[in-house]
Amino acid sequence: MSIDWELAACTPHPVQPNGFNPEAEIPYGCTIQHIQLAMSDFIDFLGFINQQLHTKEIERLEVMLMSANFSSIVGEFMSSNIPKYCSSVVKNRYHNGHPDIIPVGRFPRDAVQHADEGIEIKGSRYLRGWQGHNPENTWLMVFMFDSNRPGDTVRGINPKPFRFVAVLGARLTKDDWQFSGRSEISR
Repeated sequence: MSIDWELAACTPHPVQPNGFNPEAEIPYGCTIQHIQLAMSDFIDFLGFINQQLHTKEIERLEVMLMSANFSSIVGEFMSSNIPKYCSSVVKNRYHNGHPDIIPVGRFPRDAVQHADEGIEIKGSRYLRGWQGHNPENTWLMVFMFDSNRPGDTVRGINPKPFRFVAVLGARLTKDDWQFSGRSEISR
């Protein structure tokens, strides 16, 4: 019996609840359970989408999209779904506002262009070297994952299921950032 590796890759690895630090301190009432639930929602979403794409012989989402676009989807999904489980935070309703998640009721209409309160969310395939817009005081939470990329097939890389590999969070200050050359007035 032969295995359809592409079909097998359409089912992401489940989130491993025992892989989280039970002592993790997350601000604004968020817990590791809230984070786990939002991650599991993403696994369900991606599995559903990829399985449907497979029935139409269309590439999986993480292979179809440019790498940065897919990472953005991971981050945006987390920003939208963590508040579903943690009632003390909301997705920032300001278009491209910073940070991504803010405390409920802290800002008018739960929208703020820029604030030091809240959590900035990123999705990344990399274990380090993440980029932000500007050096700033902020809580940062990064969801690191492993998945195929566009072009893997031509490089001889076999299909593999998406999996989260780590979630890191910390309160950063401006001194924690390295300036990469962007205009200091750029937002």
